[in-house]
This record gives sequence, C-alpha cells and structure tokens, in this order.
Amino acid sequence: MAGDLTPTRGTVQMSGAVGWLRQDLPLHASTPVDEHLGIASVRAAIRSVESGDADPAHFDVIGDDWDIDERAVAELARVGLPDDVLDRRIGDLSGGEAMQLSMAALLLSRPDVLLLDEPTNNLDRAARIRVHDLVAGFRGTLVVVSHDRELLEHVDRIAEVRPGADGAGVRSVAWYGGGWSAYEAQVAAEQAAAEQAVVEARAQVRKQHQQLMGAQTAIARRAKQGRKVQESGSLPKILAGARKRSAEESAGRIRGVHEQRLDEARSRLDEARDGVRTDREISVALPATTVHRGQHVVTLDEVEIRTGATFTFSVSGPERIAVVGSNGSGKTTLLQTLVGDLSPISGSVRRTVPTRFVPQRLDVLDPELSVIENARMLAPESTHQEVRAQLARFLFRGRDADRSVGVLSGGELLRATLACVLLAQPAPRLLVLDEPTNNLDLASVRQLVEALESYEGALLVVSHDESFLADLAITRRIDLDEREDEGDRAPGVG
Repeated sequence: MAGDLTPTRGTVQMSGAVGWLRQDLPLHASTPVDEHLGIASVRAAIRSVESGDADPAHFDVIGDDWDIDERAVAELARVGLPDDVLDRRIGDLSGGEAMQLSMAALLLSRPDVLLLDEPTNNLDRAARIRVHDLVAGFRGTLVVVSHDRELLEHVDRIAEVRPGADGAGVRSVAWYGGGWSAYEAQVAAEQAAAEQAVVEARAQVRKQHQQLMGAQTAIARRAKQGRKVQESGSLPKILAGARKRSAEESAGRIRGVHEQRLDEARSRLDEARDGVRTDREISVALPATTVHRGQHVVTLDEVEIRTGATFTFSVSGPERIAVVGSNGSGKTTLLQTLVGDLSPISGSVRRTVPTRFVPQRLDVLDPELSVIENARMLAPESTHQEVRAQLARFLFRGRDADRSVGVLSGGELLRATLACVLLAQPAPRLLVLDEPTNNLDLASVRQLVEALESYEGALLVVSHDESFLADLAITRRIDLDEREDEGDRAPGVG
C-alpha cells in the first residue's frame, strides 16, 4: 500500500499524502531528533533569520513553517514526549520513546492516509492509551496492523487475512464491521454455523452412501434374478439378451446417479470443513517445571540495578508476576540483573531453581541450526525421537522441526525459543520473558498463552499488553513507576 513493493497483479491507488509507521524503524543513534522529524533545516533557517541573517535562501526553506517549533512540541506532547526531546539524539531515547518519536514525525507531516504497523510495540501503558486515542480520533484514512486488542476496539472495520492451506500465501481476506469485540462475536457466530454445516454435510454423506449401497444391493438382486430366468430357458435368447442389456444400462444409470449424489455430498462436506477454523493449538505437559507453593525461587536483597533503583523482594511458589512501568523505567535491566546477565551495583541475587530468560530480541537459539538441533543441544539426554515428539506438541511437526531457525517468522521464532527453553534440561522452574508479544499476530499470542498455561513454575513477564497479562492470570505486579518517598525502592513487591 505504501508503494515499497509492486503487486504481482492489480493496482494500488492513493489519494493524498501517505504516512507509514514501520514495525522495524530505521533509526540511527547519532541522528538528531529534529532531523528525524524532518524539521532540522527549517529550525536552522529560523535561527539564522532570528540572529540577523536575511539570506533569501533561509526564507525559501522556512516557507510557511515559522511555527514549526510550536507544532513539533504539540505533536511530541500528543504522543507523550517532553519538548526537550527536540534537542537530543535518537540514541538518548528508549525503544518505546523512539516509537513515540516516529509517530510524532508522521503527525507533523499531516498525512491524509496513515499506515501503522504494530504501533504499540514497546510502549508503556500511558503511551499505548495515547495511540488508542490517536486511532480513535484520526480524521483521515487509517490502516493499522496490530495484535493490541484494546487498540482494535477503536477501528471501524477489521480485515482478517487468512493464510493458505500450506501456511504460505493468502487464502482469503474477510471483512468484519466494528472493533475487536464485534469481530469476536461475528467469528464465533460463523464458527457455530460452520460447525453445524459440517454436521449436516456429514449426515448427507452417510445418507447418500447408504442409498448407494441400497441401490447396488437392489441392482445385484435383479441381476441375479435375470440370470436365473436366462438359465431356465423360459425366454428366447434374443429377448433375454435384450432384457439383460436394458437391465445393465438401467443399473449403470442408477449407480451413476447415486455416485454423483455421494460425490456432491462429499464436496459439500469439504466446503463445510473449509469454513471451520483450524488454528493449531499447543498441547504439552511440563511436569518437570513444577514449583511447589512456598518454595523459594529467587530473592533480591537490597539489590541496586544500573538505573539506580533498589529492590528487595522474593518469588515463592508458582507465582505469575508482571513487571510493569513506563518506558525507560528499567524493566529490562531488572530482569537482566535477576537472571544474572547483569551484575548488581550492590546487594545480592539468590536463585535456587533452574532459570531461563527469553529476551525481546529472541537471540537465544543458534540461527544456523535447525529447530530440532537447537532443542537437542538444550536437552542432550533426550533421544532424537523424544525431542521430535515434544516439538510436535509446539506445532513443529515433521519437516517444520528441520527448518533453520534463521528463516522462521517472528511468531515461529518465539514458539521455537519457548519450546527449546521449556524442554531444556534441567527444566526451568523460573521463566523470565521480556515483551514476548511484540510483533506477534493474534494466533501466535494465543499459542503463547496456551504454552504458558502448561508451565507449572514461577513466571516473571515484562509486558504492556493488558489483555495478554489478563490471559496469563497474573497473581502479582511489580510496578517500577511506584517509588517510596525515601529513595528509589519499589514498594509493595516484598
């Protein structure tokens, strides 16, 4: 739609200016923020004029944009960024702030058509709400790709792209009126109707099959009677032969009619089955990950992390804890310190069970190796067949398990990483996830939840996706934005 790719057929027509927020933002740490916003030259020209330089070239650059600073500050505030961001560099911003900045750049260009690809990735709760408000109030044409169910409540229509039978390409695009709740209700109604259609079509197949069997039995009985008459010699040979040919032709027609009806019934059954969603589900038992209630898993004692915040808390039993906070509050730093990837400035971290960490960048597996090769490296005591059987439960069946990790999609990579981590030896009884739903489609998010439902250990997860956290049945929260008055200790997490 943005014009970066040429369609294999058909045409794309756009009316007006197009703004595109990419999922993979092309950012460079050294780039000044005002340059990224596309206003650096205008700001420089205004400063030159204000300092007394009346070069006509400056006025050409400025045009009608004398208020560019005020407009830029307004758009920055609209996405939740302070005005002093204008004089900083991209490298000074967090991932979420960079996403907010790119959104501000788009709004500053005043597009008629706005394309947003996963716009709430890496955003904290406050920034997500601002994006929700933007989508709800945008007056132009807006197309958004997102797994954020709260955001999707604000759209007018949802287009669902269904993959082909082999998982590649597009089989169909279905349109649904309204936001996410309306979509879910319509899909549920479609599913109920489709499942009923399968029941009815299957009954028709049985009926037509029985009628075909009955017709063939009747034909066989008449043929047997005809042979008896012919053998008795009661009819002249010419008449007997004519009757035989007539009976065979009639039998052929009857058989053909019933076979055609059976084929038609089977075709209707196939069509009905195609209407039923067959989204694959993860089904796996993970008893080796069990943590008993009251068992200490990890303890942080006066731990000061690199952001300067200090934490004292412990995790016991199969708790499910959400680590939340605004962008730049230190959530990832806390996780990296907790799992041992970073050393604390002071204090101690004591882990008493096997621990695994799945970071945002999903670089746990070797991209040069296949899924099954990675799994066997983490579970060396399991046989090839045992590992393959377990991977099949994570939807890596047959040749899918032999695919190189480097060619997997985002959802497949997370599923492969989670499979290898959960099947590792020793099994992790503390699992730590950092923004696991980033860049996932809704089917992959469902599969992630299904896998984590089977996990019986302690879980710490950083996520701004409230719907996802609700699905996980979170038992406790550690909010890094809440601080006691005396210092930077996080309250309420002991």
